[in-house]
Amino acid sequence: MKRIIAILAFTLPLTIQAQTKLEDKIAEDYATKFAKRYEVRNDSLIVFVTEQMSRSGAAGLDIDKTMTELVKDPAALDASLKFVYQYSNANRQQFIAHLRAMNLQTNSVFPLATYTVNKFKGENKALLEEKATLYTTGAIPANLPPLQLPTPALADNSNSSSPEAATTTSESATSTTTTASGNAVPAEPGSTPATPVSASADNFNWDVRPVFKAREPEQLYALYGKDNVVARSAQDFQGNDAGTAYFIFPDTDNEMEVSFEGTKTGVTFTKENSKWKPPFGIKVGDPLDKVVKVNGRDFRINGFEWDNGGEIADWEGGAFAGKGVNIMFKANNSSDPKLYDQVTGDKKVKSDASAMKKLGVVVEKITFVSN
Repeated sequence: MKRIIAILAFTLPLTIQAQTKLEDKIAEDYATKFAKRYEVRNDSLIVFVTEQMSRSGAAGLDIDKTMTELVKDPAALDASLKFVYQYSNANRQQFIAHLRAMNLQTNSVFPLATYTVNKFKGENKALLEEKATLYTTGAIPANLPPLQLPTPALADNSNSSSPEAATTTSESATSTTTTASGNAVPAEPGSTPATPVSASADNFNWDVRPVFKAREPEQLYALYGKDNVVARSAQDFQGNDAGTAYFIFPDTDNEMEVSFEGTKTGVTFTKENSKWKPPFGIKVGDPLDKVVKVNGRDFRINGFEWDNGGEIADWEGGAFAGKGVNIMFKANNSSDPKLYDQVTGDKKVKSDASAMKKLGVVVEKITFVSN
């Protein structure tokens, strides 16, 4: 009996560890097969996981890079497994079926299933409720089409943005599109060529991800038509001169400011009713509580009416930390001096401060800068 107990004492920790940690070769197998499926973008599972990775912030700003290199980001890999599990209705057998559909090695499927179910079993109810809400509200359509990202269209020499003036070739539809300056913009996998459209076009894909790949204005002209892009002087959050930026669909609800600095591209939003789908799902006008939820924890902002007033001071290690996200907040209900004084001046204010909730704090301006 003592010998049996000794054996159990030795083997049980190993069994538990096997269920709570993935072997490198299994993680690599999953990441490789997921990347192949992601590049095709032809099924609802990938669309669902991609949307959830974007909404949660798990994929960062360069979601394409993250989703095709999950093995380099263990936290993102875990998040993708979580959302595949959520798509599978938190059901182990459905989850296994989806893993098998990725053509994983046989000896990878069950360890992945055990690892994922153990890791997220305490979240089953929340995952199912969130999925139902996403479908009910239309945040993610119940019947998902293949994920399509806009492909740059060729801008002609007349600088026209009309569909008739845009010219594409069969080669550009499968590889690259050449801009007016002769620079090639890679076509998104699984997408079809798109011509520049007006800001009011209902069938336009408002995903901002292709913008982060641009490094010069000519690429914006090719994506959206030169008539829809205007160069103007820009200002930072505090109203200081920030050089020249390029405004897509200027002076409309869908205005988006794009700036270039070396290998980094930034996009800024100030319009509350924009149709754009920004990273993390955070938009101008969103309440403070939503930003806290996506960040995963409370954070600090600089006191209003002071240097960098209303700007993020510290994400406190949340999902936005180090992801190139800066937000300026405003208080909609600032008419009570005693209340407002609690969050103004040379101080750092915690997002869960009681005054912040009563003041109706919302996003006023938001910038995303690619890594």
